[in-house]
Amino acid sequence: MSELSILIIDDEKAQLKSLESFLSRRKHNIFTAGSGPEAMQILEREVIDLVLTDFRMPEWNGLAVLRKVKELNPSIDVVVMTAYGSIEDAVEIMKAGAYDYLTKPVDLNLLESLIARIVEKRLLAEENMRLREALQMRFKFDNIISQSSEMEQVLNTAGRVAASKATVLIRGESGTGKELIARAIHHASPRKDKPFVIVNVAALSENLLESELFGHEKGAFTGAMQQRIGRFEQADGGTLFIDEIGDIPLNVQVKLLRAIQFGQIERLGGNRTLDTDVRIITATHRDLELMIKGGEFRDDLYYRLNVVCIQVPPLRRRKTDIIPLIEHFTEKYAQRNNKSIRGVSREALDRLMKYDFPGNVRELENIIERAVVLTRGDRITAADLPAQMHLPAANAMLDPLNLQNTHAEKMKAFETAMIEEALQRSKGNKSAAARQLGITERHLRSRLEKLGISVSRG
Repeated sequence: MSELSILIIDDEKAQLKSLESFLSRRKHNIFTAGSGPEAMQILEREVIDLVLTDFRMPEWNGLAVLRKVKELNPSIDVVVMTAYGSIEDAVEIMKAGAYDYLTKPVDLNLLESLIARIVEKRLLAEENMRLREALQMRFKFDNIISQSSEMEQVLNTAGRVAASKATVLIRGESGTGKELIARAIHHASPRKDKPFVIVNVAALSENLLESELFGHEKGAFTGAMQQRIGRFEQADGGTLFIDEIGDIPLNVQVKLLRAIQFGQIERLGGNRTLDTDVRIITATHRDLELMIKGGEFRDDLYYRLNVVCIQVPPLRRRKTDIIPLIEHFTEKYAQRNNKSIRGVSREALDRLMKYDFPGNVRELENIIERAVVLTRGDRITAADLPAQMHLPAANAMLDPLNLQNTHAEKMKAFETAMIEEALQRSKGNKSAAARQLGITERHLRSRLEKLGISVSRG
């Protein structure tokens, strides 16, 4: 949109004709009126982008025109022209919602520059609207892939809480889709046109976290070379999603509690209190109640965060979601990799359905993406699935209610699974895996040899 529909209002015919001629030559669609009431008739029947109005006119002055235009359609930009140019008039005009004002006689170069800014602003607004619509399509509840009764209950609760200002605590194992639920709540809420800002507590050190949340002033600490606004300020008017809230240090918990209670923050190194209007959604996979008992999490903060709790079930407890998720991810990654894939073989589907998915939906997506990339045919086969999918007896052996295997066999299977998980998480680093398991590296090496586990570095 490089041309605008412009309505010029002026009781001086010479000025009206001059501006009409100048703007018409620049390919804008021009309407003219000699008074406010005449202009309103045009506004009611035509689509107008910009009103260019004189300030001193009989019947209605420019301020009255501005107010009536904004009542009719707040998205119409209004520029007021005044020969008197007093500061009081200009302040009142801008307070009433004018885009800008020009002094008479109008400098045509200034007018052209101002219109160019309005065109740029409108193009940006249109692009933002398209992006918001795309995001809403992407994150609306209908687009969360599920057909299980367990997830229907989750989405029902999320839908009911979306319109409120209540804080929401989303609980569930890693990879269950907690962030997706948080985004859906935001995009179904009255705050959908404002920012959705994420901060992952687990990814930040204690020193960085406070600055990340609340911002800092220049010189607040070594390396703070300039002022920086935090995520609370970035999310003003919108939603702040704090992931892995269970990892937040106690000293930062106090400041977070104050921010939620009073809607006020202070930047690190600052002494000015800032008001914020932020809706808080948090997520965790940790047992917060146990952490409260151990003195690791404040109970007053817990009650502030846990106004509405949404528990996202693990994928192993909603097996009816596996097939639609497989179909969704297969189509997604087939398109991304320019491959024609008709589906999944019966054997591959059987193994997928019997697998417990400790990494939940995130693991399933990873498995399907890998299979799409590796498959040579037009169907995903069992051969395209990763190694852990080829051990169907392992889960049964680990099941405490399955008594077909001996105690020794079960203990070996359990220890093997635990060590392999630690090695996978540490990408084959034995020292890191030993620390996760709470044993020495020497002890780990001994168990690897005894259990016959080979290690490959990731």
